[in-house]
Amino acid sequence: MSVFQYKTEQLLNASLSEVWDFISSPDNLKLITPEYMGFNIQSKQEKEKMYEGQIIIYKVSPLLKIPMTWVTEITHVKEMEYFVDEQIIGPYKIWHHEHFIEETKNGVLMKDILTYSPPFGIIGKIANSLIIKNKIDQIFNFREKKLIEIFNT
Repeated sequence: MSVFQYKTEQLLNASLSEVWDFISSPDNLKLITPEYMGFNIQSKQEKEKMYEGQIIIYKVSPLLKIPMTWVTEITHVKEMEYFVDEQIIGPYKIWHHEHFIEETKNGVLMKDILTYSPPFGIIGKIANSLIIKNKIDQIFNFREKKLIEIFNT
């Protein structure tokens, strides 16, 4: 099994509470996901903010516009600092996404650490080199631009 890590950082011109309020609301995920992904939350959210143990069910179409169900659990939350989502059902063997925010003198530094393992052994490893890593880059680049629009204008 091949396991990969993707790390990114972004500085936002906003307060810690503004950034936390935005990223901790599952409803905002669609705003920072490329439209071609066909991202839609299917589960009714009982609370406005995420919480440990929360299950979120999505429909996404990451490749060839083929819709699939993706289910994640919010496994850890420390308000105003971080949260972690993990895939329960979806295309990966492992999907563990850590989201961190911290206040700096220049704004809020947002860091992501994504640890993932594609399915299908060596085929998944090759697919990561050819397709998956590029898709992840595209998604995070889109998210970075959207967050700049939201917080830095």
